[in-house]
Parts: sequence; C-alpha cells; structure tokens
Amino acid sequence: MPVLNDGTLDQQPLPTGHYGYSATRLDDLGAAEYTLVTLVADVSPSVSAFLPQMEAALREILHACRHSPRADNLMVRLVTFSNKMKEAHGFKLLAQCRPDDYRGVLKVGAATALYDASENAVAALADYGRQLTAADFSVNGILFVLTDGEDNASTLGVRHVRDAFLGAVQSEAMESLVSVLVGVNVQDRRIGAYLQDFKNEAGFTQYVELQNAHAKTLAKLADFVSRSIAAQSQALGTGGASQTLGF
Repeated sequence: MPVLNDGTLDQQPLPTGHYGYSATRLDDLGAAEYTLVTLVADVSPSVSAFLPQMEAALREILHACRHSPRADNLMVRLVTFSNKMKEAHGFKLLAQCRPDDYRGVLKVGAATALYDASENAVAALADYGRQLTAADFSVNGILFVLTDGEDNASTLGVRHVRDAFLGAVQSEAMESLVSVLVGVNVQDRRIGAYLQDFKNEAGFTQYVELQNAHAKTLAKLADFVSRSIAAQSQALGTGGASQTLGF
C-alpha cells in the first residue's frame, strides 16, 4: 500500500490531549481559501464483506473532486477506526490525493470506536480551521462519518462529540461546518434508530442511511459525498453553509 502520510505534513496536537492530527504546513498553501474535507470510515469486522466497495467509493469521491472547479481549494483528511482510530493521512491538498493510492487503505480491525473517531474528526477540523483563519485564509469544512453499527470501544462519549461540535461553532474557527453521519448496510431498525439518536444528540447536520452495501449503492453514496463537498466549497464566502442535499 502506498504511504499516504509521507512526512510532508506537520503533526498537530489537540487542546483536549486526545489523539492529534497532521496537516499541510500553512507556508505550503497557495490559494486564499480552502474547504477542509474529513472522511471517517468504520473498519470494524462487520464491514469486511464490503470493504472493497467502500474503497472504490473513496476513490470515486476523490476522482470526482479532482474534476471540480474548486479542486485547488480542497484539502482532504482520511481517518479509519475499529477498536482504535487511525489517521490514514492528514489534511492534504487534493492534488496530492491520488485515487489509486487508496487501494488497500482500509484495514479491518476489531470493535467500533465511533465516538473517539468522531470527536477527533471534529476537533481537528476546528483546530486546523482556527489556524487557517488566524493566518487570513477563508475556510469552511465538511465531515462524513461512515459506520455500520454501535460504538463499543471508545474512551469518550456522545457528550464529548457534542462538545467538539459546540466548540467548533463557538470558536468561529471556520465560516461553516457541515457534518453527515452515514449508516452503511443498516438492516436492523434498532441500529438505524441508534445512529439517528447519535446524529441528534451529538449535533451532526444530517443522517443518511444505506440499507445495503452493494456496489451500486456505494457508488450513489460517492456521488452524494462529492456533490456535497462541491456545494460546501462553493458556499465559502457566503457567510453560511451549503444547503443540505438529498441522497
């Protein structure tokens, strides 16, 4: 598998003291405004049956974004989680995110640390957004968390995710933040209700549910994600977030 964190990104601690993140150095940025994109993927054992389709969806998202008129204004971070969260790579310029590098990037682990990964994703967006804003960049963000089940391994709780969202808003770290929780292959109504409750209690903008993980369904998800990224990036400078898109 290609090395996605190649040493060109700076390591960044988080004020919470939890797992930090990495990001492109501000001196290496050439545009005046950026949309920060974070993709968080569940790699617990239950996703193993459709892991190749999830990787294909990731590649299609990046491929579509590279053809966007806003391609030069996007930075992408990829996080995976099972019993622990792992940063596959930090905030990289889209031009450095080659779709073929995402073959074999998802590795199945054990258990589901959904809350830990979600909290880190939001906190990292807010922290890096704050740095960009302080350096006179215009910035907004969009987050997608993909999971197929309940948390059973986090050290943090739902309130920590909610606090991260509130901190991102109250600190005015970025112009706006859109967050989408995606339930993948949700065939149990109890799991769907759990994820809907998590969306509401934590403060995600939107919940999208996929009842299966067929290639066609995940291709539709990739299209939804890439269109949502484009809409949020186009909203930068308007003072607000993009309109929520239907799946």
